[in-house]
Amino acid sequence: MDTDLIITVVAGLLIAVGVAGIVVPVLPGSILILLSFLGWAIGVSSGAGWWSFAFGALFALTGLSASWVLTGRKLKQRQIPNRSVLIGLAAGIAGMFFIPVVGLIVGFAGGLLLSEFARQRSLPAAASSSWAALKATGLGLLVELGLALAAGTAWIIGVWIHFATR
Repeated sequence: MDTDLIITVVAGLLIAVGVAGIVVPVLPGSILILLSFLGWAIGVSSGAGWWSFAFGALFALTGLSASWVLTGRKLKQRQIPNRSVLIGLAAGIAGMFFIPVVGLIVGFAGGLLLSEFARQRSLPAAASSSWAALKATGLGLLVELGLALAAGTAWIIGVWIHFATR
């Protein structure tokens, strides 16, 4: 079997896991995509591989930073502490094990609400800030996911060019 083909299949699987890691934040999504691109470019050692890496890295890093900036800015505007988000994330991870399929979302939302209620001592205020945090997190996730899919598209184009010009 061809080495380039094996490297390409492994890289493709890792990129798919990276895209899934953006939706399920337990996995290192954009970072895994970036490392997969780099490994593929080194492995196939072609111009198409390096051009694909350049565009893919641009998309993945932009998505990662945009997610942090968009989410962080909104949380800072609403004065929601990182502690609340981390508690929500921990509750979301626990929720994945107790409620199949939707446990991550339910756990994150519930943990965030409880943390904000403990901080503010008012259910309406806690619900308002939790809703703002959920929207900010969702927006950041969508932007990062869209750019990760653009990176995946850059990889597919690079694979096509690499194998077409060998």
